[in-house]
Amino acid sequence: QAQLVESGGGLVQAGGSLRLSCAASGGTFSSYAMGWFRQAPGKEREFVAVISRSGGRTAYADSVKGRFSISRDNAKNSVCLQMNSLKAEDTAVYYCAADLRTSSISYSVRSQEYDFWGQGNQVTVSS
Repeated sequence: QAQLVESGGGLVQAGGSLRLSCAASGGTFSSYAMGWFRQAPGKEREFVAVISRSGGRTAYADSVKGRFSISRDNAKNSVCLQMNSLKAEDTAVYYCAADLRTSSISYSVRSQEYDFWGQGNQVTVSS
């Protein structure tokens, strides 16, 4: 069973950058596609980015494409989300999630398919 711990959130001005990290323990990290989701106050949780088990495939929500970048290091059991050109509408609690996959290249953008979740990390972008 995987346990996920996020770090790196905080307060930043619009246009700035933040890097979120997620450290995994338990289970076999390379067996999971890893995703980032976020939830703003009064809104449903939404997909942000995902990376396949091998790291060879990624996908992003249209709202963050070109600004955010997801990466993983299977040797260090970690996944990161680099967030640049942040906007006020990026303000949310960000969650790291793990999706057990038999395929090394497939992934899902649906939160229901993820098996394990981190505790969430607040990102606040001031305008």
